Amino acid sequence: MDDMDERLKTEVADDSEDLNPRSQRGRILGAGRRSREAEDRGVTERRELSDDDRIEMFRKTLFNDVLPDLPEIPGYHVCWLSTNHPNDTIATRMRLGYEMIKAHEVHGMEYVSLKTGDYAGGVGINEMVAFKISSKLYQAYMQEAHHAKPADQAGGIVQLLDSHKEQAERDGGRVDEGDGLSELRRSAPSRGIFSN
Repeated sequence: MDDMDERLKTEVADDSEDLNPRSQRGRILGAGRRSREAEDRGVTERRELSDDDRIEMFRKTLFNDVLPDLPEIPGYHVCWLSTNHPNDTIATRMRLGYEMIKAHEVHGMEYVSLKTGDYAGGVGINEMVAFKISSKLYQAYMQEAHHAKPADQAGGIVQLLDSHKEQAERDGGRVDEGDGLSELRRSAPSRGIFSN
């Protein structure tokens, strides 16, 4: 056991000497590393992309997607949902009206059909499963999330600041409104494109 401990100490000491710029060995290795890094940096800084390089990059973006775009289904909004999201669960989405997309419903998605498990027959890749929801319901949810909720929050901010302003005036003070609050008073969030 003592022999093993000594060998480990020697190996650790050798490794630390390589990293120590004050040691002879560290100076030699460090200089080699620095000169190689400087050479590589010069090469990458001077490199320009050719059209062929750009075409190859474009080609990779087309075929290297982890999740392919889902084809449109008339009357529905389609999306990928995670089977392992701790807060946004598939059970919750199903209660909200989302339905699993079956592989036979969308042409070209047979290759990503799930064969086993809770979502067998559906379109899925890894932990992601394709779902759809009626466009009407989706638009109503988006209207709530992106118009009604922000409008309520903005109204709450204005009410809170008005309350502070009144309290300050009762106490002999004054609250000056900045451009942000004035703008918040003038314009409610727009109705959005989500309503029919």
